[in-house]
Amino acid sequence: MKFAIAQINPIVGDFAHNEKKMREMIQLAKEARAQIIVFPELTLTGYPPKDLLFREDFIAENQKVAQKIVKESKGIGIVFGYVERERNGKIFPLPLSSFRIPNLFNSALFAYSGRIIGKIKKIHLPSYDVFDEKRYFQPGKEVKVLRFQGRNIGVNICEDIWVENGVLAEQKEKGAEIIINISASPFYIGKYEQRKRILREKARKNRVYLIYCNLIGGQDDLIFDGGSFAFAPNGEIIAAGKRFEEDLIFFEIDGEEKVGKERRWSEEEEVISALSLGLKDYLRKNGFSKVCLGISGGIDSALTASLAVRALGNENVLGVIMPGPYTSESSIRDAEMVIKNLSIPSLKIDINQIYNAYLNTLRRFIPRKRGKEDATWENIQARIRGNILMALSNRFGYLVLSTGNKSEMAVGYTTLYGDMAGGLALIADLPKGLIYKIARYLNENSEREIIPKHILKKPPSAELRPNQRDEEDLLPYPILDAILHLYIEENLPPASIVRKGFKKEDVIRVVHLVNRNEYKRRQAPLGLKITQKAFGFGRRMPITNRFI
Repeated sequence: MKFAIAQINPIVGDFAHNEKKMREMIQLAKEARAQIIVFPELTLTGYPPKDLLFREDFIAENQKVAQKIVKESKGIGIVFGYVERERNGKIFPLPLSSFRIPNLFNSALFAYSGRIIGKIKKIHLPSYDVFDEKRYFQPGKEVKVLRFQGRNIGVNICEDIWVENGVLAEQKEKGAEIIINISASPFYIGKYEQRKRILREKARKNRVYLIYCNLIGGQDDLIFDGGSFAFAPNGEIIAAGKRFEEDLIFFEIDGEEKVGKERRWSEEEEVISALSLGLKDYLRKNGFSKVCLGISGGIDSALTASLAVRALGNENVLGVIMPGPYTSESSIRDAEMVIKNLSIPSLKIDINQIYNAYLNTLRRFIPRKRGKEDATWENIQARIRGNILMALSNRFGYLVLSTGNKSEMAVGYTTLYGDMAGGLALIADLPKGLIYKIARYLNENSEREIIPKHILKKPPSAELRPNQRDEEDLLPYPILDAILHLYIEENLPPASIVRKGFKKEDVIRVVHLVNRNEYKRRQAPLGLKITQKAFGFGRRMPITNRFI
């Protein structure tokens, strides 16, 4: 039996685009004489559709397109994800204008020869981290095995396959020889290997062919990396899809299966590819073509610009140097070198005159503190730069990229409406240590230097006051990043972090800063998720909070 796995890049709510993609893949599969083509979870709507699911017209259009795809199944089996509404299912308003849809299901449809062979409802609905499916869907209850061309096939959806002794095991008990899992599984570092290990073990343990089709593409803060698989009953990979790009994978499961070739990825390659896809898709799907950002001469803006050039091309990235009263000559030279190395268009706008105008206007109302650091005047510099970038965006249609990293965002070492200004935070989920690791990788794997060596060697500084150093204001980044990882990604309480060998005063200070700066993160631009726990929808903390 010949299969095709179609890992496509849908756009949420663009039914015409998604239908066209599916038709193209179906035609190619027919030409290759495939007997079944498999598409990802919620292929028709895109994933996640969120509160669009509360709209009657959205559900109706999804059902209309589903019927069109069923008609395309002449001579080929088609498995795809869509939103199923049971007969007489309606949108019911609840008191105080809340909405719930009690008859919607996250489903797979199996069609052949212009008719529906089966509808399979997702049973296990994830409601953790970035997932909130119980808000919209009802869980399915029936585990099905379908008969197709002499084979028993069990179809299940994403989370259903991860649950131990769950749907897959029951499908095996009912005689399934082939398991098809359609998925929308977003990327984070290490997840690909985790998926592969679990799926291989499930195929081997249950002695079934296991076909896994994953989504690819950027959707807001989420990045779907593809990496679809087909496993033989002995756990061998017989087909592997590309990562971070669309793919149509053909393979056969009868007779002598060929062992599929699989590319090995380093952590740096994964992150660079994920961020490139996330940025490219965010622009493409939202009607942008160019970005601009401030180039300070520091590591964060240098890496952000480098990643943007890889994703969009150098002609589509504008670098803006904005020297101020505390900008060193060496930082200006470093910024100019970044622009030269990347061959990007640039502007140089001195902010000293604007800053002095602020000083002269405000000093009567906001006297400067004598002999003390004064964040008021430091932040004005950052906000002037943010205003300049937003003016360029308004006039020329650039998407502004903010350049803050995860370490800074965590502890609030950023300026609200200043360096946080922008439409997308490309590196917001990269801790400082990973920033340096990626930067070095780019230099080592390029024909020429991308990020100047001086930037990699000098101490990080915001340069908003004389002799400022990040690590003097905070902690050494290796210590800060380690505490942040334990607190945010591993969700450990402060006492447990202290027991791992960190100073109690350092841990309490970091935790306090993280909690206190939730209000800033709530106003930050969208950041692309690349770690297991990113700031944003997957980490919902109260702003008003006194618990340490």
